Amino acid sequence: MMPHEDGCTSLDLFADTEEDRKWREELCTGAVVLRRFAVPDDSALLAALHDVTEQAPFRHMVTPGGFRMSVAMTNCGSYGWVTDCTGYRYDRLDPESGMSWPIMPVVLLKLAHEAAAQAGFEGFEPDACLINRYNPGARLTLHQDKNERDLNEPIVSISLGLPAVFLFGGLRRGDRSLRVLLAHGDVAVWGGPARLRYHGILPLKEGYHPLTGGHRINLTFRKAA
Repeated sequence: MMPHEDGCTSLDLFADTEEDRKWREELCTGAVVLRRFAVPDDSALLAALHDVTEQAPFRHMVTPGGFRMSVAMTNCGSYGWVTDCTGYRYDRLDPESGMSWPIMPVVLLKLAHEAAAQAGFEGFEPDACLINRYNPGARLTLHQDKNERDLNEPIVSISLGLPAVFLFGGLRRGDRSLRVLLAHGDVAVWGGPARLRYHGILPLKEGYHPLTGGHRINLTFRKAA
């Protein structure tokens, strides 16, 4: 690990063996990565995800500026995160079907609750799960998660499939970002003083994972309302 001047640590991307990585990696105060935390449940998670996407298929949303997002998205839970020409927001209804988003599967809710508790955020009960599917080349630019009503609740983010480089920045867009390799089963959690840190994903590299093929799947749990 390499220390940063702001007290955070950066993962050495070349030290990627099981022996080289701690199970719990603190990025900074309020932010941790729980290595391989979701691996024991990965098959159940993907089966539940399949049920969700049968009801609410992945789609490429369009930003208020008219740009088609490179990441395909869908949602489950009481609320879903959407973007269109009118802005970013949470909505109870899927705008493509006009129906409620699929119910959040118990296996997803349980894992998010347990991961938050392991990170020091007891009692986390998310009501929204944003599901992202990354193909090679897809990326997510630096942004803050701030559409939620209660910013005291953490964000829980589960990575499945191909590895990705997670950018974890500061409270200003121009602050230096850590580069953290997230592999299959890793869970990132941030809240408290880290809740509004900028974050993103570098363009996904080509690869193959036996459970997800040539994709990375990311499930991000929030308390929207």
